[in-house]
Amino acid sequence: MKDNKKEETRKLKVIVSSSPHIKDPLTTHAIMRLVFIALLPAAIWGVYEFGLYAGLILVTSIVTAILSEYLFEILTKKEITISDGSAALTGLLFGMIISPTTPLWMVIIGSSSAIIIAKQFFGGLGSNFLNPALFGRAVVFLSWTGLLNRWLKPGFNFFYFVSGTQNLVTTATPLDLFRLHQLNITPSLYSDLFFGRIGGSIGETSKLLLLIGVVFLLLIRRDIIDLKIPITFIGTVAILALLFKQDVLFHLLSGGLIIGAFFMATDYVTSPVTPLGRVIFGIGAGVVTFVIRNWGIYPEGVSFGILSMNVLTPLFDKFLPRVFGTGGKK
Repeated sequence: MKDNKKEETRKLKVIVSSSPHIKDPLTTHAIMRLVFIALLPAAIWGVYEFGLYAGLILVTSIVTAILSEYLFEILTKKEITISDGSAALTGLLFGMIISPTTPLWMVIIGSSSAIIIAKQFFGGLGSNFLNPALFGRAVVFLSWTGLLNRWLKPGFNFFYFVSGTQNLVTTATPLDLFRLHQLNITPSLYSDLFFGRIGGSIGETSKLLLLIGVVFLLLIRRDIIDLKIPITFIGTVAILALLFKQDVLFHLLSGGLIIGAFFMATDYVTSPVTPLGRVIFGIGAGVVTFVIRNWGIYPEGVSFGILSMNVLTPLFDKFLPRVFGTGGKK
């Protein structure tokens, strides 16, 4: 009789655990690895375009991110999670969205801040409310704006700028010239923006290679990147440019809009889970980006647009919340 009661109690036991609750053969590690691979062509182009020092920045950022996560989890006696690939991906993204002239000590500060402050202080992967790579960029950019607001002129020489700052040849980015009303928009400018023959952050210049990375992910599985946020984000910038009688194509191909919209605004943890929430997220990020580009202190607003919406994500998730277990479309 007692054995029967124990068996009934065992069957009625409810196990409460944190998300995710849905099993899927595509693991977190697999997703992180695929996104990392998708970003590699644009990252490699940045090294080719700006020189070996840009590659050193990327390596330093990735290694710092992995070591920061490992040491923090050792010191706090938490489960070691570096094998899931999220720290390496954060390091790669952070390295790709900073200037190729960034001092290595600054790279270490930014990458470690991304992991320790934005991610681990809030409980690790799945608990952070800000995109770690963008947070790391904000930390170093707002702290040392003068040092990071220097953009290297593309040299298309792998060994360019490897011996130090004495070889530094800076240039104004198209967005800088746009803000100063000195931009001459020509078909060749569109070509340079699309293929990546311009100054800018290490991994944001070649829109072609970034879009190839997006196509690669969509061919693997269509749900790795939910297109609601990128489409509404980019579409909002395009509509506002049209309304204010500015060059739409220039806005779409400039700065970090493509890498931000597809690879950072779509972060699973820091973006809404509801369809309507994702649409509002994308619209909000697009509005902030356009406002900063035109009337803000800085020429580019993608990072701040996404971070602003990250903070509001819990609010967006309250719009038409998804009820799990009821079936139907996602």
